[in-house]
Amino acid sequence: MSDNEKPTLLIIDGHSLAFRAFYALPVDSFQNREGQHTNAIHGFIAMLINLLQSEKPTHLGVAFDISRFSFRTREYPEYKGTRGETPPEFVGQIPLLEEALGAMGITTITKEDYEADDILATLATQGAAQGYKVLVVSGDRDAIQMVNDDVTLLYPNARGVSELKRYDRDAVFERYGIEPHQYPDIAALVGETSDNLIGIDKVGEKTAVKWITQYGSLTEVLAHSGDIKGVVGEKLREQSDRAIRNRKLNHLLCDVVLPVGPNDLQRRPVDERAVREVFAKLQFKTLLERVLKLAGATADPSELLAIPDAAAAAIPPVRTLVDEELAHWIDTASTGHTKPLALRIERGVEGITGFGLAANHDSAYVPWAPGRPDYTALEAWLAGPAPKVLFDAKADLKALRGVGLDLAGIRFDTRIAAWLLKPGGSTKDLAGQVYDFLGLTLPQSDPNQLVPETGAVSVATEAWYLLEVADYLEDALDDTTRGVLEGIELPLVTVLAEMELTGITVNAQVLGRLSTQLAETAGDLQSRAYAEIGREVNLGSPKQLQQVLFDELGMPKTRANKTGFSTDAASLADLQEQNPHPFLDLLLKHRDATKLRQIIETLEKAIEPDDRVHTRYDQTGTSTGRVSSTDPNLQNIPIRTEIGREIRSAFEHGGNFSTLLTADYSQIEMRIMAHLSGDAGLIAAFNEGEDLHRFVGARIFGVAPSEVTPVMRGKVKAMSYGLAYGLSAFGLSKQLRIDTAEAKQLMGDYFARFGAVRDYLRNVVVQARVDGYTETIFGRRRPFADLNSANRVLRENAERAALNAPIQGSAADIMKIAMLGISDDLRSRGLGSRMLLQVHDELVFEVADGELDELSGIVEHRMGQAADLSVPLDVQIGTGPNWDAAAH
Repeated sequence: MSDNEKPTLLIIDGHSLAFRAFYALPVDSFQNREGQHTNAIHGFIAMLINLLQSEKPTHLGVAFDISRFSFRTREYPEYKGTRGETPPEFVGQIPLLEEALGAMGITTITKEDYEADDILATLATQGAAQGYKVLVVSGDRDAIQMVNDDVTLLYPNARGVSELKRYDRDAVFERYGIEPHQYPDIAALVGETSDNLIGIDKVGEKTAVKWITQYGSLTEVLAHSGDIKGVVGEKLREQSDRAIRNRKLNHLLCDVVLPVGPNDLQRRPVDERAVREVFAKLQFKTLLERVLKLAGATADPSELLAIPDAAAAAIPPVRTLVDEELAHWIDTASTGHTKPLALRIERGVEGITGFGLAANHDSAYVPWAPGRPDYTALEAWLAGPAPKVLFDAKADLKALRGVGLDLAGIRFDTRIAAWLLKPGGSTKDLAGQVYDFLGLTLPQSDPNQLVPETGAVSVATEAWYLLEVADYLEDALDDTTRGVLEGIELPLVTVLAEMELTGITVNAQVLGRLSTQLAETAGDLQSRAYAEIGREVNLGSPKQLQQVLFDELGMPKTRANKTGFSTDAASLADLQEQNPHPFLDLLLKHRDATKLRQIIETLEKAIEPDDRVHTRYDQTGTSTGRVSSTDPNLQNIPIRTEIGREIRSAFEHGGNFSTLLTADYSQIEMRIMAHLSGDAGLIAAFNEGEDLHRFVGARIFGVAPSEVTPVMRGKVKAMSYGLAYGLSAFGLSKQLRIDTAEAKQLMGDYFARFGAVRDYLRNVVVQARVDGYTETIFGRRRPFADLNSANRVLRENAERAALNAPIQGSAADIMKIAMLGISDDLRSRGLGSRMLLQVHDELVFEVADGELDELSGIVEHRMGQAADLSVPLDVQIGTGPNWDAAAH
């Protein structure tokens, strides 16, 4: 019987592959509503689906270890003794994985006192004898010994479980130079670090393969150990007991008595209802659809497993309404229901094609055709104060403005509310929120299919789901977070939308000149770098740079990474500081020039026909609450370099305006630190108008303020800001290029004079560990589940982030409150001046003729009074024809 005619038995080492998936996928990106981490389960099932599609096994089983203890640990207690504790984020994932596999009709096998590999070896032996083509999936190298003419090993690569290397007899021989059954002999001589099996000293893989090839087996190698000369021969004779022990332990058993055999592992149908329940609990929307498609479900997968019967029955029918009927429906729905109406916009190639509206138990679809007179009721409702629920209200507001409509009455935005609930990430679309919060799948058509297999639901039905999501989030938000949503974030939507629509004038000629200049600079630096090493290389290739720096130039190795040694900017800057070299200096300067030119090219592409750049502000783009800028990113333009200032000089006021005005908070984070800590020394410095870092430096170094040198001031400034970000003495020493002892002394002296800062920072983490979150002055909360993690790296990262969260978050709130106040004043006073940009702690305005004094007063007042702190909020204002000239 040929291989194509044989049934295929696929057997998988469950624990091995789950662990690989756990470390391949980010832990924090995979959690269900209950906080259970699911990355190992997700990676495993994704791999399994790929295997089922590519290999089409007729029989399938997954083996799991019951515990770390087996007959091997009884014989050698140190077996696998070097493995650390199971990561707490992994705990609980295996039972859920087994439950998911059961729902998919897949048999799982365990055996007390044996490892999963012994189960696989037994099934592989039985399967080959019974005429199966056997595929073994394992990340344990000991599985190589199973390979023969009927058994193939699929082994995951270093990137996790997404790619599997196929090892048949030829592949094993090509890789190791031996037959598969000889691999345990090689491993016995070399040892297995992961299993804590120590090999013969001085014996590596090449030596072991040479001996096994020459003598045929470990037994014969040991029998001829007297013939092996040199130190390695002595070690073999002295430590032969290690090899004997290792060979005994790495031998996989092929005769374990199991409750099932190969014939019992025939693939069973998927239990669709069980899969729906398990995958809903795990919140695996995409995997759910893939499993159903693989199972050949006859019904539409989204209908089959997404909507429980009770939920499906509650979905109201959609009515298409226009004219008087629409006006009557809006009036009735607005006054006769307790909830605000939900709004969804239908978009097509040409723009808006329709609207979906929903109330408690009713929904309506409104086809859109601009300019028709029978939409006056809809237009009035959109622009009126009637409360509305939306997903991503800013995008909807901008889309409406594009067709001449306005939007007001934004009562709830589920995208923003979900982000406030979990600032670490936000769902990209409504369908994701329906799945995440309701456990339901919102049917969607595939945009890449000309004739989609699955039809999307009406935007009116989407609006109904949107109300359900809003209900869930309303209940989940605490009172303080709801206050941030309603008092800061929702009012800011309109302000940011106006800023995006307005944009800022950018002089393309200035950017073009700078781009040409940087291209010439980069070319010159590149040529000089080539001359230093006598040949051309790709300065953007880490591999080629590693060869030049570490092999040819013999420079000290940087930190190791997957490709060798790091050539990132920080590593090379440290290397140049400690071991300066002309080539490295030229390389770093070339990188700077290239990066700046890329920034300029991005800006050039973003200039629209109105000669303005319209960046997009994302309220949900950070965990701290600060607004981020994208498309293009205006927050990555360097401020303190000459070329950065030249780039800023390309940002100008429009032709109908007289100047630009910039307003910047001075040392806002340190002022918030003084307020939150209540430190009398810091408060006094700010209230007396002193230079903070000079004031602090005088007390730390015990000199008069006038005697604080620039070096002293620089050290104090670095430490003051570093402390707020959890900077350690080691980190401070690296940043200031001083030894760790001096850094510790500096920190000690700082805390001796500003003890309230130390106490505050300590208490932030202690309190967050109790509460599970930090809180800003205005009540913005940021959860930190990992503060109590048993994983030291996760815990320490959470501690550092928790230190700064109240400070950065409060700074974000203050800036947003100031923007809201300024916007209100501009509108209420009927001014023509406009707020254009918000970048870090700075605002940029376009000033209408004759409004400079009034605008300056508004900006200084609103920014200075945005928070009631124990220290003043200092605002610096500047004006000029461009962004750089207006700097202060």
